[in-house]
Amino acid sequence: MTRILILTRHAKSAWDDISLGDHERPLNKRGRRSAQAIGAWLRKRGYLPDQVISSDAVRTRETWTQMSAEMGQAGGDPTFTRSLYLAPAQHILANLRQASGRVVLLLGHNPGIAEFAGQIVDEAPAHARFFDYPTGATTVIEFARDTWGDIGWHQGEVLDFIVPRELTD
Repeated sequence: MTRILILTRHAKSAWDDISLGDHERPLNKRGRRSAQAIGAWLRKRGYLPDQVISSDAVRTRETWTQMSAEMGQAGGDPTFTRSLYLAPAQHILANLRQASGRVVLLLGHNPGIAEFAGQIVDEAPAHARFFDYPTGATTVIEFARDTWGDIGWHQGEVLDFIVPRELTD
């Protein structure tokens, strides 16, 4: 059996309230629109998660809320964890190896998510933005593995990659 990973960086966050700490920053208007566009894109392509694992930061929670509004009941009850907040690639992999769904959506932050994306795939997509992984960037990756515990570096095959500007501009 295969496993599918939907790897998404949170959408664009607001910087207008300097009293908020990094963990508490919400999405801005463009970020909400981008997250909705990514959710609609995933739905149209049939990439619907049965499990969601996310950083517990406000902007990742809001990204999931906006995405899920476009995807219906996909994802079930998300798991929000502090261990994915600004996590390096190795910590992201450790979290993913604990997953139980067949199609998992993982929401995180740069720089770790960009590093993780570059290391988890066998071959990067021919897209200029893949390695810097801008806000809202989403990769759909397939693994020929029976469990998430079996995955490792350079094993994923990229099925799709998109950045929100390709959907909203």
